Amino acid sequence: MDPRTRLADARLYLCTDARQDTDDLEPFLHAALEGGVDVVQLRDKSLDAAREVELHALVARVAAEHGALWAVNDRADIAGLSGAPVVHMGQDDLPPHAVRALLGDEPVLGRSTHTLDQALAAEADPRVDYFCVGPLWATPTKPGRAAVGLDLLRDVAAREPATPWFAIGGIDATRLDQVLDAGARRIVVVRAITRASDPRAAAAALRRRVTGSTR
Repeated sequence: MDPRTRLADARLYLCTDARQDTDDLEPFLHAALEGGVDVVQLRDKSLDAAREVELHALVARVAAEHGALWAVNDRADIAGLSGAPVVHMGQDDLPPHAVRALLGDEPVLGRSTHTLDQALAAEADPRVDYFCVGPLWATPTKPGRAAVGLDLLRDVAAREPATPWFAIGGIDATRLDQVLDAGARRIVVVRAITRASDPRAAAAALRRRVTGSTR
């Protein structure tokens, strides 16, 4: 299955730091992916470029073992060097045309959106393969970024975008029903899995709920 089809089928997307405090990135990734994470993104602003490239090789290997996608955040240069199947850009990062000029058409390209206009622009841009809507709640992973709330999620869902899109920002087990009721069918999580005592079980529980599975 090609990466764009796999991305369109994805329901649970995980962003994680390098877990330098616990030094357990590899076993953590195995657990999360075994639990049902479809896409994993390493996002850690404390890493220098050389270390980030090194760790992406680890992420790529573990993701391949589980048939999952992996993503590079912000850095088109590192995405190109590491051969990432997915690259994700924020509103203040390189715009889609610049990413495509550097990396070509092969990588799946994601875009962060924080307003309805930004979401509609991402939906209309043929260079963008998916977009994220958020942060729904304030989150320490995006300090200073105001929460957009569930109304934006409802507005985006009401337009039934053809482009795959994910809800993001402060989503956890206690808030998931609100997110699903607002119309999201794909989610990005961070602390709901990274802070879990059992990442595999946390991922599996989230996946069951976001897919509506009874297993």
